[in-house]
Amino acid sequence: MRNLWLFISKYNAFFLLVIFFTISLILLINNNSYQRASVWNSSNQIVGTAYERVNEFSSYLVLGKTNDSLAAENARLRNLLKSSYYDDSVKQITVKDSVLKQQYTYTVARVINNSVHQKNNYLTINRGSKHGIKKGMGVIASSGVVGIILNVSENFSTVRSLLHTETKISASVDGNIGSLVWGEGNYDSRFALLKDIQSHLTIKKGARVITSEFSLFPPGTNIGSVSESDTRDGNSALNIKVKLDTDFAKLQYVYVIINLLSEEQLNLEAQNKVE
Repeated sequence: MRNLWLFISKYNAFFLLVIFFTISLILLINNNSYQRASVWNSSNQIVGTAYERVNEFSSYLVLGKTNDSLAAENARLRNLLKSSYYDDSVKQITVKDSVLKQQYTYTVARVINNSVHQKNNYLTINRGSKHGIKKGMGVIASSGVVGIILNVSENFSTVRSLLHTETKISASVDGNIGSLVWGEGNYDSRFALLKDIQSHLTIKKGARVITSEFSLFPPGTNIGSVSESDTRDGNSALNIKVKLDTDFAKLQYVYVIINLLSEEQLNLEAQNKVE
């Protein structure tokens, strides 16, 4: 305590200066409207900037939850798309009874593991059998096709990526149907190859490539665009290089496609094998 009084007495002139300066500043602000307005505006700007920084930090902390909610909302909206329904129409001369029935639903999942630089690439997602996921279901992202469910546990599933040498998808360009494959001499994650398109056709660069009605994906699902096409020697079909819409290196959320009619179709087709 004695040292404190010694310190104050030693620097009493400085403390008096600070006190008198503060009092004069308060009097100046209180008795002059211009200075008072300037001070309030400055303080509001400082406080506002501080609140903005705090809000940005708080928003960053809940960014994961925000992404989850947005992905869930996208899945709900995809369930409402016209492509998720099929036309169950009955035509009798001039009478048409047309009712759209839902064929596809979408379950959102987060990618927790992913490879893009291997010869055969896979993804792992945080949805499994308890979420209704089964082997053979299609998987897409907001940009387009991703792959096919391969193995399923209770809470997780692995996906055979489109970037896999055994993945083959029925695709269409300008109404012409072919098979989309990957890795035939080119393991670039940005491109795939569309085969079995008749060579006499003219396919323009930039033409859209989408899934066909013979695919396990909803018809018209984006795949990519034509980068270039050629006819290889001894082959009567075009080999079309397709630039993929999906950036596999940046996948975070995907949608598993549940075909509500697949079991009925498989059971019917199984009867043909028995006969």
